[in-house]
Amino acid sequence: MTTAGWLDTPQRYGRVSRAFHWLMAALFAWQFAGALLYVTIGDTAITRFVGGSHFTLGFTLFVLVLFRGIWGLANIRRRPIHDGRLGRAATFGHGLIYALMVVIPSLALLRQYGSGKPFTPYGIPVMPGRDDRIAWMMIPADLFHYWLGFTLMIVVLGHVAMAMVHRLRWKDDTLARMT
Repeated sequence: MTTAGWLDTPQRYGRVSRAFHWLMAALFAWQFAGALLYVTIGDTAITRFVGGSHFTLGFTLFVLVLFRGIWGLANIRRRPIHDGRLGRAATFGHGLIYALMVVIPSLALLRQYGSGKPFTPYGIPVMPGRDDRIAWMMIPADLFHYWLGFTLMIVVLGHVAMAMVHRLRWKDDTLARMT
């Protein structure tokens, strides 16, 4: 079996990297839509419909980012190169996105465990329920999960905007490497 097209190359991201990217983009769009609906129209039927999957999708995204990170590290020497000042800015931006994609759900999982409530995404018992609460575990997420989530949304929108600038203004192939 050939690996052509599946692995990253200096010219283009492979099928696996692109699948991770676009699947996660769609799931994050759903997460962001639920959060925006909640802050703009409050607790409504539509908000509960879109936001009702927040915990499960957040966990799914956390697992996906871990697998995506492992895949990215395995392909690091084959990936397209980011050079020059713009390349360093892109590397920083991608690093910030990855950091937020790990920190935000980690805070939520810490809060979930501290709450003593069970957590069973897709029926899988990840955390059993307990009678006691551990307040110090809940505080970091209570303080930062919400704000870091919106920070991630802003950084992702900047990422999309820069992809459009590359395509429409600078007319280079940056966007084509991930599509």
